[in-house]
Amino acid sequence: MDIVVDTHTHTLASGHAYSTIIENAAAAQRKGLKLLCNTDHAPKMPGAPHYWFFHNQIVLPRFLSEVGIIRGVEANTLNTDGEIDLYDDSFQYLDWVMASFHEPVFRPASEEEHTQALLNVIKNGKVDALGHLGNPNFKFDIKTVLECAKQHNVAIEVNNSSLTGKSRKGSDVRCDEIVRIGAEIGVFFTTGSDAHFCEDIANLDHAVTLLNKHNVAEEKVITSSTSRFLNFLLLRGRERITEFEHLY
Repeated sequence: MDIVVDTHTHTLASGHAYSTIIENAAAAQRKGLKLLCNTDHAPKMPGAPHYWFFHNQIVLPRFLSEVGIIRGVEANTLNTDGEIDLYDDSFQYLDWVMASFHEPVFRPASEEEHTQALLNVIKNGKVDALGHLGNPNFKFDIKTVLECAKQHNVAIEVNNSSLTGKSRKGSDVRCDEIVRIGAEIGVFFTTGSDAHFCEDIANLDHAVTLLNKHNVAEEKVITSSTSRFLNFLLLRGRERITEFEHLY
């Protein structure tokens, strides 16, 4: 399975990453990507940029190093009501919104509370994908959440960084179960490197191996073609991006 979109990447703006958007795009081109999602951390994460940063992504060219730039964010799930740390007027400037649990923002709680938070995040309609769900600090009812994600067309991320053992240690077992159950249910999957340095852009081998292990159909992996990814955004109610017309 070829992957041509990396839907989870960070720049210096996140406060704990080490490359610029220009460096990330150049790495994406070298590694054969067609689209790159810029998903810096939303404001409640320590060190993250002010909310104006996300509005101002409109100044970014639609192509850098011949790679299409998707204006995005990795938002924080704040509470069991499923609120995220973006102002309502931010969404008009963004193409792609992920939501993730992060320990500095959402203190790990019970499985029931994590499940409730994820269900409400999905149902609020603002989030296109759920990030690095394998974190063992945030266990949840996998089947219940994934069935809800399928119903609302919210993608489930297979996070390559979680599978390397370098971050969120112990995620591999949970990730395997999530992909197995997600394949049975028929959810949409997305793949993210979670790169915090440009050389990690498009490092997705572990994610692809896991998807193949559970025989996930290629049409369910929205990053396997530009057409699948961009049409998923349309399915989510996003406006058509005219600069990417030849990629639909």
